[in-house]
Amino acid sequence: MSGWETGLDDEEAGAVMRTVVRQLKLWREAAGLTQAEFGAAIGYGEELVSSVERGRRIPRPEYLDAADEVLGAGGKIAAMKRDVAEARYPKKVRDVQRLEAEAVEICSYNNSVIDGLLQTEPYARAVFGSRRPPFTEEELEQQLAARLARQEIVSSTTAKPLFSFVLCEATLRRLIGGKMVMRGQLERLLDVARLPNVDLQVLPLRSEENSGLGGLFRLLKLKDGTAVGLSEAPLISRVLCNPKETTVLDMRYGIIRAQALTPRESLTFIEKLRGET
Repeated sequence: MSGWETGLDDEEAGAVMRTVVRQLKLWREAAGLTQAEFGAAIGYGEELVSSVERGRRIPRPEYLDAADEVLGAGGKIAAMKRDVAEARYPKKVRDVQRLEAEAVEICSYNNSVIDGLLQTEPYARAVFGSRRPPFTEEELEQQLAARLARQEIVSSTTAKPLFSFVLCEATLRRLIGGKMVMRGQLERLLDVARLPNVDLQVLPLRSEENSGLGGLFRLLKLKDGTAVGLSEAPLISRVLCNPKETTVLDMRYGIIRAQALTPRESLTFIEKLRGET
């Protein structure tokens, strides 16, 4: 259970975990098991069971699976695994994940690294590992799990939003994690670029015009017709809801797309770059 100590920094996550541990305790008591008996049945010590039920430890997925089976919950306890996992993610990540779930179109421009929705696990690990001051091992794993979980929106087989990604050529040539990691990342981009609901474009360095020099941003167009902008800078993340600001981002993104290679040209460009890596 290492790395699953509670460090929940907001009330929402705390409320989720209080509900989960309350249900675990009720199911255990209904089965007539003491903490020691329950721990022995699922392969954990009494002290750990006590820590979970007091909210000091977050139950891992395998803990919930074992509890579900031993207590005969018929999947009701195991079904809480997703809620528990999301409660561990930073609040900012959960908020962005909700916005993405409401979006009918997601537009992204990045001139620093590959967009987080497109990153492979080794690439994302290298990105987080390059942070200074560095993350602790627990913080890095938490950030990594959160980023990979967000990618479900791209790989999901359910109804998907439309995606438009524009990547500065520099993000494709920057060897984050080394050549093999970058080669795998380029292959991931080629796979995603072939999805029917994804347009992926490259803004080449040779271009004399680049309206994205102001930095990375994202624009989420929601089901109700409104839009939300996400802008990031060192130590600052901004959510833009004012129509005047989101309109500017929309205009800027349209210009950046026009300056970039077409999706077909971009696919060829990435394939050529992969061969060179």
